[in-house]
This record gives sequence, structure tokens and C-alpha cells, in this order.
Amino acid sequence: MNKNDIFIIHGTDYKDMTIRLLHEAGLAEEIGDREKHIALKPNLLGTMRPEDGATTHPELVCGVIEYLQFHGFRHLSIMESSWVGERTSRSFAALGYTDISEKYGVPLIDLQKDEAVSCNTAGMELHVCRKALETDFLINMPVVKGHCQTLVTCALKNNKGLIPNSEKRRFHTMGLLKPIAHLSTVVRNDFILVDNICGDLDFEEGGNPVYMNRIWAAKDPVLCDAFVCDCLGIPVDEVSYIRMAERLGTGCADTSKAHLVFLNESTDTEYVEITGRRNSSPLPRRVQKLAGYTAPKDSCSACYGSLIHALNRLNEGGKLRPGLPPVCIGQGYQGQAGEIGVGTCTSCFSKSLKGCPPKAIDIVTFLEENWIQKRKN
Repeated sequence: MNKNDIFIIHGTDYKDMTIRLLHEAGLAEEIGDREKHIALKPNLLGTMRPEDGATTHPELVCGVIEYLQFHGFRHLSIMESSWVGERTSRSFAALGYTDISEKYGVPLIDLQKDEAVSCNTAGMELHVCRKALETDFLINMPVVKGHCQTLVTCALKNNKGLIPNSEKRRFHTMGLLKPIAHLSTVVRNDFILVDNICGDLDFEEGGNPVYMNRIWAAKDPVLCDAFVCDCLGIPVDEVSYIRMAERLGTGCADTSKAHLVFLNESTDTEYVEITGRRNSSPLPRRVQKLAGYTAPKDSCSACYGSLIHALNRLNEGGKLRPGLPPVCIGQGYQGQAGEIGVGTCTSCFSKSLKGCPPKAIDIVTFLEENWIQKRKN
């Protein structure tokens, strides 16, 4: 797997998807030495449930462990430090990680109890947990979701769980964005497994999940997070720590250089048509409001989720209003004529944006030019 590669898989059997994704990415060959100490770093900011769009799905962790153990890797651990005010041990227990540890014989490392090491991070002194620095290979397992302060959170922001609580507090006094970028120069991001199943629209604690039902693999945390911006409909320049990390040499933020490898197509239409959620509970109110501007017909989660994220960005800009015609989306529109649609399945419409799925950033531009501006005129 090359540094500009992003492997993407769709589906709803998250553990099996993870195993296939790691196989296709050649993770075992990437790690090499079976005696290396490998740390898995999920996003467990607190006890918020994965299905609410806040934390890493445990099925992904199970998939990684089973894959690595099958390939003969013996020195595995799961490390995390929940946010200030929450005990990591409580997050481990509430989200099923204590059970995972017992089932697979993989120790849990509570970094809130670890000692810190002072590091020069490209001219900025930061304190990092010792065990995070000592691991031979780190698998970063962030969630794609919005964030109330940084707009997005994924690989780079998930590194914040590798520092002590005292340093987390100091990050906020330093403006948060710059230290996130500098931290990326010393912590490992050897492999990134991205939970893009149902991250929240714009809040790290969850509550408004948008189902995409996909998982990614990447190696460049900067490129990964820049691609997240595309998927959430946010210009990368609005997330300043991504550009900062690029300037510090952590990676590349130019998504035109990303090599996207789709291992399959999204086909899980039942979730969108019924509720949009895996557990068949009603859509969150904010997502329901955005969904009111759409007309889905057999739409896949990845495509529909991209549209919801794009509509959220337009709504934040005050551009959504009553009277706009619904945006059509889904396989049920193949070969049909219509006014405006998103995705390859609506290619026969008067106005249609290609893509399977299209990125939210492209949907935002398309709808501004062909849906909102047209109605103003």
C-alpha cells in the first residue's frame, strides 16, 4: 500500500469488512516482523455509543485483532486516553473493550495512568504518553465525524488520545489547532483504519449520526483528513490544522493526488429507506430536517450520507429554504427523467451530478449552482 492510497470498503458486516480491507491493503506485509509491539488506538472519548456517531465500533477492533493473530503477531495492545472528565477504564468497560481484551488476550493500556515524556515537536514542546512513543507500530482507528471546535475530527485529532490529561487542557489554552498539527510530527501513524460507518454531523459526542456504512484504510494522516473534508463538504482550508501538519511535513493535503481503491460498491439500501439507522430507530431530528429536502429511492448509505452532509453545510450557510424541489437520489431513478438528482443513478435527469458515491464537497458546489441559485433567479 502506497502513502497516497486510500482503500474503501462498503457494507454492514463490519468485522468481516475490516479483515478483507486489511488483507487487500497488505497490512501483515507492511508490519513485517512478527515480534513487533503493535498498538490499536480507537476513538473512545467517553462512554458514548458507536451507533450514535461518537466512538469507534468494536467490530473493527475485533477484525484487526483476528487478522493480526491469524498472521502470527503476538504482541498486541489497545491503548487510549478518554477525554478530561471521563475515566478511560469506564469507557473500555461501557463500550465492550474489556470483553474484547478478555476474549482475545489483548491487554488494555489506560494512557491516563501512563507517564509523560517531553518531546520537541518541530519547535513546540509537547508531552506525550511514554507507551505511545515506545510502540513499534501504531494503528490509528479514528471516527469520521464533525467537531464543534475543529469542524472535523479524524486521524490527526485522534492522536490527542496519546497525551496526558494535563496536556489536553494545555492544548485548549494554546488554541487547539496548532498543537494538534505539531503533535503529528512525533506520534506514530503507521496505518490508519477509519470508521466511516455513522459519524455525527458536527459534534464529537454524537447524537446526529449519518450512516455511510464504510471503512477506509490509509497511511497518510494528512491526506486522510483532507479526504474527510471532501466527504463532509468542508473546504480543507477551513480546517487549519490539516494545512499546518502538511507544512510541517507530516503528509499531503492535496486530495487530487489520492489514489482511491474501492473494494466493492455500496448496496445497503434498506437502511436509508426505513430509518437511515442500523437499529431501526427513527432518524435524529436534525437529520430528518435535512432529509426533507431529498427524495431517495433505493439509495445506498454512502451516497445518501454524502447528500445529507452536503445539505448540512448548505444549511449552516443559511442557504436552505422552503420551496426547493427535492433532490432525487438512488438506484430507483436509473433510466428515469427528472429535474435534479445526485449520483450516477440520476444521469438521465436534466441536472445530475455523477459519482458512485459523489463527494459531499462536490455536491455542495453542484447544488449551489444548479438548485439554490436557479431558484433565486
